[in-house]
Amino acid sequence: MFPQQLQQLLQQAVAHHQAGRLEPADALYRRVRAAAPRNFDALHLAGLVAFQQGRNAEACALLGKARRIDPRSAVCAMRLGLALMGAGQTAQAEPHFLAAVQLNPKFVEGWDNLAYWHKVADRFPEAIRSHERAVALNPKSAPSWFSFGLTLSLAGRISDALACHDRALAADPLYPKAHFGRAQALHQSHRLTEAVAAYDVFLRHAPGHHEAQSYRLFALNYLDQLSPAELFREHVAYGSRLAAPTAPAPVRDPDPARRLRVAVLSPDLRTHSCAYFIEPLLRHLDPARFELYLYHDHFREDEVSRRLRSLAAVWRNFVGQPTPAVEAAIRADAPDILIDLAGHTGMTNRLPLFAGQPAPVQVSYLGYPNTTGLPAIGWRFTDDIADPPGGSDALATEQLVRFAPTAWCYSPPEQSPGVAPLPGAAGGRITFGCFNNLGKISDTTLRLWAGVLHRVPDSRLLLKGRGLGDPVVRGGYLARFATAGIAPERLEFAERTTRTEDHLGLYGRVDIALDTFPYHGTTTTCEALWMGVPVVTLRGDRHAARVGASLLTAAGHAEWIAEDAAGYTAIAVQLASDPVRLAATRAGLRCELQASPLLDHAGQAARFGAALRNCWASVCAKRELAVA
Repeated sequence: MFPQQLQQLLQQAVAHHQAGRLEPADALYRRVRAAAPRNFDALHLAGLVAFQQGRNAEACALLGKARRIDPRSAVCAMRLGLALMGAGQTAQAEPHFLAAVQLNPKFVEGWDNLAYWHKVADRFPEAIRSHERAVALNPKSAPSWFSFGLTLSLAGRISDALACHDRALAADPLYPKAHFGRAQALHQSHRLTEAVAAYDVFLRHAPGHHEAQSYRLFALNYLDQLSPAELFREHVAYGSRLAAPTAPAPVRDPDPARRLRVAVLSPDLRTHSCAYFIEPLLRHLDPARFELYLYHDHFREDEVSRRLRSLAAVWRNFVGQPTPAVEAAIRADAPDILIDLAGHTGMTNRLPLFAGQPAPVQVSYLGYPNTTGLPAIGWRFTDDIADPPGGSDALATEQLVRFAPTAWCYSPPEQSPGVAPLPGAAGGRITFGCFNNLGKISDTTLRLWAGVLHRVPDSRLLLKGRGLGDPVVRGGYLARFATAGIAPERLEFAERTTRTEDHLGLYGRVDIALDTFPYHGTTTTCEALWMGVPVVTLRGDRHAARVGASLLTAAGHAEWIAEDAAGYTAIAVQLASDPVRLAATRAGLRCELQASPLLDHAGQAARFGAALRNCWASVCAKRELAVA
């Protein structure tokens, strides 16, 4: 082929590529490579197409070859780094990102992606320095300010993150991602009504953006203005926007009694509250009846990940991989049952994957306190208290499976300190506390707490949570409590701690824990009980507002469950008025928890396994009817 013909083919390929027509572009790049195997542009751009299509191994090979032909291309070096990350070779990507900015120190995108690598590697100080370099090079780069804001959010600098997204919008008012970043920062600042409004602005620009839709639904669960029916309609609307499965996974060997391949997909198979509840179930599942596949979806793997990995026949980490590639890998594994632990929480949820139905049985469990809205997810595991039969069933697109006395199986952290003496016994002053996600402090919650503080003279409230080290966030809570008549000297704020033992040790300063409403605590309630601290909760009209009732009933203390605001205050006042009894309760609560269904790991796992088998049996029965 003559050079002029090669150039024409390459130009045609680039035109297709720039227009987003990846398949014809790829075909033309192949023709150029067949005629000129060392053509840098054909190798480089074909590698980019492969990366964009999720063919990461091929992208690495093509971009690696292109880089060897022209080691001076900063753009190629950066793209090779991205492809390596997509292929799960994170450590191997670093030299290429470094090379990109060394080859061209003014390469803004190169700095942005070096920052991304540092963030994934959990090296936030270096990531922040790279972002600072990028925005210094081009202060009018909206994408750079947006990326910087996302990193600062993960680093816990929420006010600075919000300022970055505002800078992105100042640089380019039409840059829609900045509205998304701004919504996330508002969400993390616990300004949830504003966050929902910001998600709505972004979704007007990008109505198909899955992550924003999910984050918005997650935020709606925290608001106390929406009825359960309104929340249900919002989730159903989300599910209706996802395409129905074109090729649902077939039932492989429909034998109800055979060993089942069970896959679990979650970004939280690591040191995370979710792991406290899923690890004991997985550890006690009968390996003769279940083969376990674990799909992690997060850059961080730690000791908890290693423990979970030891339980699995197959472990995969899908972090950074596009959903089509993840779905293809799962279909190749052919699980009988696929369990989602994320729901609409976090950016790394994979609900669009479940819409394709890559497994014949799909289950939602644990991580999300509401229906997913996806018809392709057939079951959601819960219990009779969190989702009472009758009305709750009408508010779920899944079939509700009430598999155990309580839907949770708690495994206390190994680093747990001992139960501390009652702090009020020493100082004579009762300290109430709440370590829940601060976004759960709704206006209703604040009124409940203010009522308790007004009824218990000289008492104080200790709040702990991410963001309270930020003066802006802390000032917002002080102002909200002031409107309820609570002076600042009756409040104490503690920032999130890094060590689990420090977090649990802080319960040594709390006499009585106060739950939030309408979104109860789960992990925090179990932790408080484990540390000897009674928890007062208010039963509501939805799953999120009944979790506390389920946990306290399982722990043997249904008397701490209120049915209205007056009852909530009365329970808290009664507990505070009898320090002798409170001290005795504190001393015995850990033993009570150990004897409860919450820590009956083997029993809960057996019930969980039986429920999974029932789901499988129902699918097998339907298949038999279909072929009869």
